[in-house]
Amino acid sequence: MKDNIGQAVVWCRHMMREYIRPGALCIDATMGNGNDTEYLCRMAGESGRVLAFDIQKEALAHTRERLSNALDFCNYELILDTHSRMKEYVSAGSADVIVFNLGYLPGGDHAVATKPDTTLEALAQSLALLKPGGMVSICIYSGGDSGFAERDAVLRWLGALDGRRYLALVTQYYNRPNHPPIPAMVVRLK
Repeated sequence: MKDNIGQAVVWCRHMMREYIRPGALCIDATMGNGNDTEYLCRMAGESGRVLAFDIQKEALAHTRERLSNALDFCNYELILDTHSRMKEYVSAGSADVIVFNLGYLPGGDHAVATKPDTTLEALAQSLALLKPGGMVSICIYSGGDSGFAERDAVLRWLGALDGRRYLALVTQYYNRPNHPPIPAMVVRLK
């Protein structure tokens, strides 16, 4: 059965496949329930390394359970810390892929969500952490109880990136109503 690319996360994973090889260093900047963490572990393989960040103990517990049930390999570390402190855990120029799913923990407290200031700091750090040829994947969720302010700030940030150093791609579900997610990717060119 083919993946449903109508889902923003699936579309982002489709794009990430080109950038993750066995042995890759991958970062899940917004761990949530561990879906992307598991995907990154599977793609990076036994020789890869995955770091996953979240500020909620509940997210770490869900992810730890998910990984222990789904994988018997992969070098991963679950970190209870904000994504705006990634640079304290990862060397500059070492990451192959960094994943952001903005918003709140699915099934969790909607009041605890990513915010523009820490997200922009984390995105800026991600550029320094990427290897040349590495990729940042961003699923921007907005509308309802998610952040229009965060969406707008991230889109402005993407538009301001130096086009000689980075390729910024923004995909839009053009025929979907009610503020559908916005998948975006940044590739470090140099």
